[in-house]
Amino acid sequence: MQIAPLEITTYRNLERAKYPFCPGCGHTFVLDHLNAALVKLQLDPQKTVIVTDIGCVGMSDQYFDVNAFHGLHGRAITYATGIKLARPELNVVVLMGDGGLGIGGAHLLSAARRNIGITVLVFNNLNFGMTGGEHSVTTPHGGVTASTRGGNLERPLDVCATVSVNGASFVYRGTAFDKELPDRIAEAITTPGFALLDIWELCTAYYVPNNKFSKNELLQTMQTLGLPSGVLQRMDNPELSRAYREQNVGALGRTPLPPEPIEKKYDSALAATTRIVLAGAAGGKVKSTASALALGAMYSGLWATQRDDYPTTVMSGYSVSEVILSRDEILYMGIAKPDILVIITPEGLTQVPRQLRAMDETQTVYVVPELADQIETRARKIIFNFERAAAGKKSLAVMTTAAIVRHADLYPLAAFREAISAGQRADIAVENLKAVDASERIL
Repeated sequence: MQIAPLEITTYRNLERAKYPFCPGCGHTFVLDHLNAALVKLQLDPQKTVIVTDIGCVGMSDQYFDVNAFHGLHGRAITYATGIKLARPELNVVVLMGDGGLGIGGAHLLSAARRNIGITVLVFNNLNFGMTGGEHSVTTPHGGVTASTRGGNLERPLDVCATVSVNGASFVYRGTAFDKELPDRIAEAITTPGFALLDIWELCTAYYVPNNKFSKNELLQTMQTLGLPSGVLQRMDNPELSRAYREQNVGALGRTPLPPEPIEKKYDSALAATTRIVLAGAAGGKVKSTASALALGAMYSGLWATQRDDYPTTVMSGYSVSEVILSRDEILYMGIAKPDILVIITPEGLTQVPRQLRAMDETQTVYVVPELADQIETRARKIIFNFERAAAGKKSLAVMTTAAIVRHADLYPLAAFREAISAGQRADIAVENLKAVDASERIL
């Protein structure tokens, strides 16, 4: 007997019931419309990606139970383009503000002219809402903002005309108050090409108070500027990711990205999914060590993910890597409660207090001696002993991680050694392998 799949009634993350926006912010209405569109389409959450960048709207992806990618201001369309080219079967939806749209204007033009199959929802509140209400590329002429106190002298960008003339497949302009918006979002997502919805809304924190703005003023401004609303363009042009594959597979006889599987060479005794956090300093090989840890796990037949965090400074500040190892496919990369937390430097310690508080007696904190007294946690605390091994600052991440691979029996140490040799420059690999040898004496 065939059982029908359960109907999805919401794509909202019910553990995060309330959006983080100001009272009356239009972002709330647009996200509810997006949720309604997803429910209407019944998309597979595992095949749906929300891409965001910096700005108030950049906080939105965590409120949906789908895949998410968050990156730099103005670059959301580039990330979405890469995702769609690599995985054309995915439904890729970009959420960005008018500020990010202006910063990434060249990316907008390229996505439209390429007709890449992504859907862009522009949360257009006519100013930079997160950074204090400065004017953006869509601020109307005469608009009062934090950076145009006498009224905006610039002509606003016609977002829809810009992408239309460059070949977008679907273009719509409306407001967050439009009852048809869920249907139009659904139509955009199912359009096999570049789709954009320019959704005008109210920024109640800045633009509304500065301009005595309202819903009626929103509509009137649109008319005054001569910007039509509704569906403005529907075109049936070849979508880039599909055309690219047809060209390479059909005309050229090769796949665009030939698979390079990682061969299983070792056996791991790991029974349960293990979440590991390496907390160190920039320049301390934290990221490269985490990559070797993950690759060694894959050599041992495990699934592995890696997520890195570091400041914008170079060779200074913290460096934190999160690695998850599992026998099963990993569908979420975040680590709120590590099974293993490795604290190598004071800079790393400053970044993990919340995770330390979340840990309990079933988890383990590994820590260098000089920081041991600064750590308060319910987790088991194990202190490295460097007296029996020379531990240079640049070798700490490799040495401590190798010791943990052995001590926690994650997988054979030989797999970690091979991962170092395979993924690093020869001279650096030699240095790191010496640190692996020294790791036998610190636990």
